[in-house]
Amino acid sequence: MINYLKGRITTIRAEYIVLEVGGIGFGLKTPNPFAFELHEEVAVHTYLHVREDLLELYGFKTAEERELFMELLTVKGIGPKGALAIVASGAIDKVYQAINNADSRYLQRFPGIGPKASQQIILDLRGKIKFSENEEPENETAKNVKAALKSLGFTNKEIKAVEPMIAEHADKPVNELLKMILKKLS
Repeated sequence: MINYLKGRITTIRAEYIVLEVGGIGFGLKTPNPFAFELHEEVAVHTYLHVREDLLELYGFKTAEERELFMELLTVKGIGPKGALAIVASGAIDKVYQAINNADSRYLQRFPGIGPKASQQIILDLRGKIKFSENEEPENETAKNVKAALKSLGFTNKEIKAVEPMIAEHADKPVNELLKMILKKLS
């Protein structure tokens, strides 16, 4: 899987953007292409959709958008077009809330999502996706430090114990923060 691409936006159209990475222009279908700026240097979270006759690369501004898109693709009867329409709303928390509260009327507001599809989304995803209204998304430094600690053999309990320290110093480079954490854990 291609997790993300980092490059410069060279084209913005109604349904897609072109991201130039190392001299190659990748066409990425996005929920809202106009959320990007022309010539902006950006990391775009991606999903490669593969069918027998087609390869499509989808791009998202945030990892949360991509996660919701991928969850929606697991629902019977929901394809990339329907999932993209839901993600395009930009209200990911409201979509999660509608699913967890079984609010099929909210989901029916999106193009291509009728009563049956909205019920299927609720049936397949209710309780499986986590909804965290007040939780701030974790930054990349914190994620990288936790992954490094896990790969070094530290337990989840040990990592959880140093989370406040990681959050407090998340503005430091990964290698510096990792050294601080390792000193504390040893």
